[in-house]
Amino acid sequence: QVQLVESGGGLVQPGGSLRLSCAASGSRFSISTMGWYRQSPGKERELVAGITRDGSTNYADSVRGRFTISRDNAKNTVYLQMNSLKPEDTAVYYCNLRVPFTTVQHWGRGTQVTVSS
Repeated sequence: QVQLVESGGGLVQPGGSLRLSCAASGSRFSISTMGWYRQSPGKERELVAGITRDGSTNYADSVRGRFTISRDNAKNTVYLQMNSLKPEDTAVYYCNLRVPFTTVQHWGRGTQVTVSS
């Protein structure tokens, strides 16, 4: 059974930074594609950033150049470094694990990020 636990959210002023972490239990982490998604009220959940098992990354246009996704397979953890935060980055951020070439995926419970002065 895979469990994903996010941490690192909070309240930050515009222009500030936060680092989100997602710790995964189970043995599938190293073979899985990991992603960070976000959802704000009234909007659909959207992909923010993803990283494959070999370290290839992709980003939403709205965060490219400001956010960085990384992973530490030894710690079963994926990170999202968020810099130059904007009020429109305010959302609940969710960690996602997908096993390639299968329908297996898991979600964390989310962590709130609020960007406000």
